[in-house]
Amino acid sequence: MALLIKNADIVNADTRYTADILCDGETIARIDKDITPPAGAEVIDAAGKHVFPGFIDPHTHIYLPFMGTVSKDNYETGTKAALVGGTTTIFEMVCPSRDMSPADGFATWQAQAEGKACCDYTFHMGVTRFDEASAKQLREIVKQGVGSFKIFLAYKGAFGVDDTELWHTLKLAKELGVIVTAHCENETLVAQMQKELLAAGRTGPDAHHDSRPPRVEAEGVHHLMSFAGLTGAHTYIVHLSCKEALTEAIAARERGVHVFIETLIQYLVLDKTYAEKKDFEGAKFVMSPPLRDISNQNVMWDGLASGLVNTVGTDHAPFDFKGQKPMGKDDFTKIPNGIPSIEDRINLLYTHGVKRGRLTLQQLVAVASTNAARIFDLYPRKGVIQPGADADLVIYDPAYRGKLSVKTQTQNVDYNAFEGWEIEGRPSVVTVRGEVAVREGKFCGTVGRGRFLKRQPSHF
Repeated sequence: MALLIKNADIVNADTRYTADILCDGETIARIDKDITPPAGAEVIDAAGKHVFPGFIDPHTHIYLPFMGTVSKDNYETGTKAALVGGTTTIFEMVCPSRDMSPADGFATWQAQAEGKACCDYTFHMGVTRFDEASAKQLREIVKQGVGSFKIFLAYKGAFGVDDTELWHTLKLAKELGVIVTAHCENETLVAQMQKELLAAGRTGPDAHHDSRPPRVEAEGVHHLMSFAGLTGAHTYIVHLSCKEALTEAIAARERGVHVFIETLIQYLVLDKTYAEKKDFEGAKFVMSPPLRDISNQNVMWDGLASGLVNTVGTDHAPFDFKGQKPMGKDDFTKIPNGIPSIEDRINLLYTHGVKRGRLTLQQLVAVASTNAARIFDLYPRKGVIQPGADADLVIYDPAYRGKLSVKTQTQNVDYNAFEGWEIEGRPSVVTVRGEVAVREGKFCGTVGRGRFLKRQPSHF
């Protein structure tokens, strides 16, 4: 069935103009003025609204076994929430434990998604150990369409790799043309500082930040950049949170190290005082790296506007406040990490970025869609409105006014970190490959329509 969007204010990362968009089947067939609707086509008038390419979240944990529990969303609830928020493609982190083989990990995450995902998805393949057998399996996983790895320089004994494993992972990535995404914190410093804080009686959520301060993240970035420079591998720093870490990454980039940088919506609008809330409320805001001093917000916004920071993700990891966060009631190191926000990322970016003059509409598209598509081999299938691209479209209503709340959200978690926050705009219609999946904040698409997106190594 054809879909015709009339009077579209089309916003790409580098252009903005008004035209009609004709979608035929799963792709954009034509963009022109005054297109006559084909017989039987659905026609949507987008006058007064922006039309964006479907947004891409480059960092999610829909399914995540972590600290003895499992994240609350599944691929149906999590991808419905993504779509309601305007995100039509997600990158899920495959995070096997060190005692699970890469092949088993990949199969496990595939089984979670197949037949349930409502939007398109792809994976960053977690490398949580490196030996001859895992290297062989990683090669096969790349052949199956996964063009990026994920490593942790934190979580010692769980997900973290040692320096020898880091070296060999980067060498393999360089050989295959795979980008290595990396969580950068010095695991030894974290472990020692956690131990000392607990010994001093600092057991609450407020101690989380002090166990991994900015210098710990900056040291992790510096460490990765040294290895990346020596191996020639291309890297992508996930959830960069602070000025100190950004300074290390930019210094490496200036000396020729290949590095892309992601920040999160949480770091742009929240700060560490939220994790200091009394009566354990701060546990809602525990994530790693932690929320930082508010002075870092302008650093991150400026980084996005200047192009130093490439993407905005969510690191969506939903754990209930009542049923799961209390695992760390008496020990902050046992609080399941994550501030769920897959549903709210774009509305917050628009409200606090575009509406406050921190980002242009085109920059919003770049950092929340196009750059991720370009970096991770999805462009021009995704990340742009042009003939031949997938018909993933977000008709965005700038006149909408509302409030975020757990009572109205789609994501399957018992709190909203932005409870009561006002938003100035939201998606009114969202399509996934030509099918309308969201109308006026409600999912109306097809469960299981989401497709695994095979990607090729980039061979930079």
